[in-house]
Amino acid sequence: MNLKNILLTGLCVLFFSVLAFSQEEEAVAPGKVKTGWNMGVLPAISYNTDLGFQYGGLVNFYYYGDGKTYPKYMHSLYAEVSRYTKGSGINRFFYDSEYLIPNIRITSDLSLLTEKALDFYGFNGYDAVFNSAWVDDTDTANYVSRMFYRHERKMFRFMTDFQGKIKGGDLRWVAGFGILKNTIASVDIDALNKGKDDEDKLPDVSGLYDNYVDWGIISKEEKDGGWSNYLKLGLVYDTRDFEPNPMKGIWSEIVFFAAPEFFGNGDFGFSKISATHRQYFTIVKDKLSFAYRLNYQGTVAGNVPFYMQPYMINSFSNSSNTDGLGGSKTLRGVIRNRVVGDAFAYGNAEFRWKFYRGVVLNQNIYLGLNTFIDAGQVIKKIDFDKSNLPVGLTLSDYFLTDEESLHTTYGAGLRIVMNENFIVAVDYGRPIDKRDGGGGLYIGLNFLF
Repeated sequence: MNLKNILLTGLCVLFFSVLAFSQEEEAVAPGKVKTGWNMGVLPAISYNTDLGFQYGGLVNFYYYGDGKTYPKYMHSLYAEVSRYTKGSGINRFFYDSEYLIPNIRITSDLSLLTEKALDFYGFNGYDAVFNSAWVDDTDTANYVSRMFYRHERKMFRFMTDFQGKIKGGDLRWVAGFGILKNTIASVDIDALNKGKDDEDKLPDVSGLYDNYVDWGIISKEEKDGGWSNYLKLGLVYDTRDFEPNPMKGIWSEIVFFAAPEFFGNGDFGFSKISATHRQYFTIVKDKLSFAYRLNYQGTVAGNVPFYMQPYMINSFSNSSNTDGLGGSKTLRGVIRNRVVGDAFAYGNAEFRWKFYRGVVLNQNIYLGLNTFIDAGQVIKKIDFDKSNLPVGLTLSDYFLTDEESLHTTYGAGLRIVMNENFIVAVDYGRPIDKRDGGGGLYIGLNFLF
């Protein structure tokens, strides 16, 4: 385990010493109703060889009013600010409430996400070759650069969604809008090399993104990014007993996403559709449950820029990460954005066990374990032109035909939960196929779904 993962794992211990405040000061019996404002804080501390040290933190405020809605909150305000010393960072504010507007749930997100080294492995899953030796600086015979499968991205995002019940039942309508600006560039090698010894510096070579631009696979009109302003409409059917960690119920939705040209999107107007079914089963009351999620997302019409193909569409997301298949929010253990296509499907299945309940620092706490299997696949490939590939290029180093198949992972995780809503999540996943990477450790917030 590298230094980054060691430091991240330490966050589990730090959780019990973070500031966690309430308007109540008396001892709290397990399960006691919470009132007023409560707060959970988590530091963000990690290290990455190329990005530097990460520092910062996140805070989530929950308002329970007089406690009549507990454990359901009335208002949630989330803020995160973190930086890597070499420039990457997260700046995010998220708001969620069913009480600001009577009978309407509103969620709003304002973010600036800067990525000095965003994963990019090409298109269509296994049809795009991932050569792990090219990024392994201990393999002197084959090493190219640790940044070969990366590019730079800055994303400005503002989105607001509304949900309302249809005839007072479990069926809801969804409507929303968003402003997205992606700014794309090659990895800034000079910035990442700053302060490094010569033997540790990254070589100044072209990465896969640069090659795709040179070969015309990524067009000059989209290579620098652009606007993707959109409207969203959908239907949701929701019978969950408790949203942060349901023990029973169904949560299904279908969402239509439209980013037309006349919204300021230039030549890249498009529409997509996403359909998701989630279901939860109680195995042992209040202790053990089984949950699964199935999703399909595909392009309906238009010209989708390459940087929007991985963008995940849903009715509600409390995560800063909106990237595609692979990583902490979709296929745990697969390298991020490994599976990119014009349409894809994926599923997750996991058992969740709450093995301890108690009171720590005047807060209701429970601990949980989960074990999971994730799987996904491109089911409609992105067509692109290979006519401009350079003479003499070894095609099998970059492109294969009809190799795409199911990407499958397995793993386990830990949950540390305060007042039923503030959920520190630790997951470790491993892929079955080495073409998907060597596994991943993820520390963040909330259950996956």
